[in-house]
Amino acid sequence: MDMLADPLWLLIATCALATFATRVLPFIALAEQAEHPLVLHLGRYLPPAVMMILVIYALRDFRPLIDWQLNMGETGFPMFLAAGLVTILHLWRRNALLSIMLGTGAYMAMVQLSGTA
Repeated sequence: MDMLADPLWLLIATCALATFATRVLPFIALAEQAEHPLVLHLGRYLPPAVMMILVIYALRDFRPLIDWQLNMGETGFPMFLAAGLVTILHLWRRNALLSIMLGTGAYMAMVQLSGTA
């Protein structure tokens, strides 16, 4: 059987082309509008808004106390410490990748070492 005629390869190629098109078309369509006030406004305020939504979503299960006891489980103190670490690292280094990676690593280490997972 011809490998290029295999329906799986055609599906993969179609998905790859569709994904590429959805990433490229907005840049092509808005190339002449790059200095438009709306585009500049969205470019300035949309990234922090999306990050805030992600932070709220990530901390949605945060429970510092359970039955008036400090929650050392995965939704308690480790989540609080990791969020604090991410905040401090980002304010200090201004590197989102470093902050997220170290915060995630610290959270996972605390949860795994506490034995509550």
